[in-house]
Parts: sequence; C-alpha cells; structure tokens
Amino acid sequence: MNQEMGTEFVDVYSTLTEKLIAWLETTIAMLPNMVMALLVLIFFFVAGRIVRKTVKRLLKKATDNKSIINLLETIVGILVIGIGFFIALSILDLDGAVTSLLAGAGIVGLALGFAFQDIASNFISGIILSIRHPFGIGDIIETNDIFGTVQKMNLRNTIIRTPQGQIVYIPNKKVFESPLKNYTSSGERRIDLECGVSYGDDLEKAKEVVIEAIETLDNYNDDKEIEFYYEEFGGSSINFETRFWVNFESNSDFLSARSDAIIAIMKAFEETDIMIPFPIRTLDFGVRGGEKLNAMLGNGNAPTQEDS
Repeated sequence: MNQEMGTEFVDVYSTLTEKLIAWLETTIAMLPNMVMALLVLIFFFVAGRIVRKTVKRLLKKATDNKSIINLLETIVGILVIGIGFFIALSILDLDGAVTSLLAGAGIVGLALGFAFQDIASNFISGIILSIRHPFGIGDIIETNDIFGTVQKMNLRNTIIRTPQGQIVYIPNKKVFESPLKNYTSSGERRIDLECGVSYGDDLEKAKEVVIEAIETLDNYNDDKEIEFYYEEFGGSSINFETRFWVNFESNSDFLSARSDAIIAIMKAFEETDIMIPFPIRTLDFGVRGGEKLNAMLGNGNAPTQEDS
C-alpha cells in the first residue's frame, strides 16, 4: 500500500515538474515576444497621450464645448491604446483571443446601438452642432417654436432660456434636424412697423416725417437705408409699413428700439398735425340701405318700447 502511494506521488511529482519545466521553457521562448509586446503597449500609450493633446488642440479651434472636446479626445486616446493592445496580443500569438474580443465588441456594440438609438442620435447631433457651430452660448435663437438665449449645450440637449425666464431642454437631434434662426450672429436686426394715416393727410409729408423720426433713434443703424412703403387703402386709413435696422446683441435692443420708434412717430405726427385715424363705421338703418337714423325717426319707424 505504501509502495503504491509512493509510486503515485512520484508520478504526480514528475508530471508537475514536467509541466513547470514546459511552462518555464515556453516563458523563456516567449520572453522576446513579451518584451516586444510590452514595448508596443508603452509606445501606443505614449502615442495615445500625444494624439489626445493634438486632437484637443484641433477641437478647440472648431468648438468651445468642453464636454465634446473631452469626450472626443478620450475616445481617440482609447482607440489608439486599443490598437496597441490588439497588436501586443498578436505578437504573443494570441490571435484567437483577438478574434474573440473583436467579435464580442461587435455584438455588444450592435446591441447597444439598438438599445440606445435616441441617445446615440442626440450624441452624434451634439457633436456635429459643436463642430459646425451654428450658434454659441449666449446667442439668441429660435428653433422648434422655442425662442430664447442659449444657456448650455451638452451631449444630449440644447438648453435655452426664454424671455419669460423658463428653461427649455431641446434634444440635439431636434435642433439638428429642424430649421434654426440665429438672431445674434449678424449683430443686427430689422424692425418692421405698420401704421396708417388719414385720407386727408399729405402722403409725401407723412413719409418724410416717419423717416426723420426714425433717424433720431439712438440704436438706429444708419449704414442701411430706411424703407417706407404704402401698402393699401384701408377702411379708415391709408396703411404703410416702415422698415429699419438696429444693432442687436440682446432681445431688449430690439424691443426698446421698436418702442422708441413708436413713440417718436407718434410725437412727430402730433407736431406736424398728421392724424392716425380711429376705425370708422357707418351705420345703416334702412331695410334697403342708405337711410339715416334721423330719417327713420321722422318716418315713425323707430323702435318703441312695446316693440322691444
């Protein structure tokens, strides 16, 4: 019995020794490859840092969004290090592991793509908006029927503050796909004012008075001509529209200039005796039309208390 146990022990010891020796020989044989793989990893790690700094410097010229810059530079750095990792595995003759990792990454990526379609589309839209830069922080824009000042843009939403003070979160995908008005980019904005003068006023004089009144405004942009057009014969007035440009940085620039223009035109009309008529209505008391009230009363056709 003891002899059999001793024989088994010797066999196990011999097998273990052979395995250790084989592993040692394999390790020694692969030592140059391991060193080479380690050097490759170090090289790609350093290259990743250099590439990240280069990408960050280039992205700063394209966008001011720090979230986008940090994310993209991190992704690029991970990609560079990942390439180095796969090359190191190939050097170690672990091609099967490389294939399995790539296949697994592809399946996981496909599953995540289907699961997070909206998040991915908003993320990609945010990147494109940051690179194209159709608007920046502080710009006054209108999109998806929302008007306000851009407060922030992250990887998912564009955040707008309306003139009434509400904060609105709009998905980047909707901003990217929808028409967008940027009122701040040009630094100027046109004001269109509609009004009317009575039929008895001098139309040429009224035109001159309106233009001179607008020229007195502080925020009026005299680089562009004031436009004045008579539009129609109204029910009680001849209606016109005047258009002029003002320097525009905030919404108050537009609102205050429009208000000042209305005050200036009103004062100028009062000083020159030009009238903005009230709506006029003609009342007809006859069955067939054309009958005045006094005529109807004289004929005894006025309604009585009993009739009412």
